[in-house]
Amino acid sequence: MTAEQLGFEGMPKRLYPCTPSRLNTWLDCPRRYRMTYLDRPKPEKGPPWAHNSVGASVHNALAGWWRLPVADRTPEAAGRLLERGWLTDGFRDAEQSTDWRRRSRAMVERYVSGLDPADEPVGVERTVSMKTHLITVQGRIDRLDRRDGELVVVDYKTGRRPLTADDARSSLALALYAAASSRMMRAPCRLVELHHLPTGEVAVWEHTEESLGRHLRRAEQIAEECAEADEWYREEVPPGTRTDRPHAAFDEKFPPRPGALCAWCDYARHCPEGRQAAPARDPWSALPDEV
Repeated sequence: MTAEQLGFEGMPKRLYPCTPSRLNTWLDCPRRYRMTYLDRPKPEKGPPWAHNSVGASVHNALAGWWRLPVADRTPEAAGRLLERGWLTDGFRDAEQSTDWRRRSRAMVERYVSGLDPADEPVGVERTVSMKTHLITVQGRIDRLDRRDGELVVVDYKTGRRPLTADDARSSLALALYAAASSRMMRAPCRLVELHHLPTGEVAVWEHTEESLGRHLRRAEQIAEECAEADEWYREEVPPGTRTDRPHAAFDEKFPPRPGALCAWCDYARHCPEGRQAAPARDPWSALPDEV
């Protein structure tokens, strides 16, 4: 029930809490958004993905490397951290997992060999947040640097697709991280970077206050759509309703957006349109040597 329904007109509107992932999920597919954030119990997911295991293992190793004493930040130490925290979910078999552990170790060792161990980041796996008049948004940055008095958002990527400056420019998450970092730490933050570890390439974009403002307004627009859908769900879906069965109202409020990305959806088994749009993929099929 809203403040107006309660008779408290003029009260400030409750800020909508969100993350970049939540907003992007709504943009990608409202049905997947419903299954991810609203359905309880949550629908059963498909099997884990090997490329997610690679990404998480690499991210954890790099975060752990920056937490070591400066003198211990060597490429070999990064490799040991990768080995120690290796995740095995989603691989075809133990041989494939071992091969990718070896590749990933080489990847993180090569990457950190190009870093200055003494160049202490402002934050590693740093949570940042900010408020506007409509939303409160929170997210976690892989690394936040300070260069020449300005903050720089660094995001690690391990996927097979090469990245471009346009990827950095268009990323809603990176823009929100930059805006939140600037507000929290009272320092300019306009530069965002995607560090693609498989190739060693860095995709860079320098925002302006105007471009950050556009991303913020876009986030607010998406959040308003999410808030309306969330409210409808709370009011119209009784507890215990079977959400995995055909339901016209669900399809109207949370329509599927079938396409090629459906092959990678964790909830494809619950979505006939998604299965029709894209055949199921093996859990290891996003690894570069399994195309």
